[in-house]
Amino acid sequence: MELTDIAPLETWRELEQQINERSGMNASVFNADGIRITDFVKWANNLYPVIKGSEKGQSYICSVAHQNIAGQAAKTAKAVIETCDAGMLKLVVPIFINGDFLGVAGGCGCLEKKEDIDTFMINKTTGINEEKLVKLSDDIPCITRDEASSHANMTLK
Repeated sequence: MELTDIAPLETWRELEQQINERSGMNASVFNADGIRITDFVKWANNLYPVIKGSEKGQSYICSVAHQNIAGQAAKTAKAVIETCDAGMLKLVVPIFINGDFLGVAGGCGCLEKKEDIDTFMINKTTGINEEKLVKLSDDIPCITRDEASSHANMTLK
């Protein structure tokens, strides 16, 4: 069974839009293989598209974080909130039907309050100039783990 067997792509896109509107995060729905199922994009900050736009950033920061966190959600059947190597929070909620794991919905791109973006690590991984990374980090919204947890439990329209 696939996510599109239980709802059309437009419904999943609407879910992503609602997650983004309520949390400010880059919202995405991924299938069980870790593939995004829509093309909805609304960035939470100016740094995130630069990391995702870098082949090494996508491969070694974003994809690794997603695989680890989505894997935890699949195993525990619970929402998972963790920090990626860049320092931003990532939230995923597993989607199960009749005990079958179909994928996750969630978001990323916010900074946990009192934490910093790891521009040094991003620079070493991607080769992007660290000064540029610092400037792009100025607009990253902050949330607490409690706020992220409330987003994981929100009721959708």
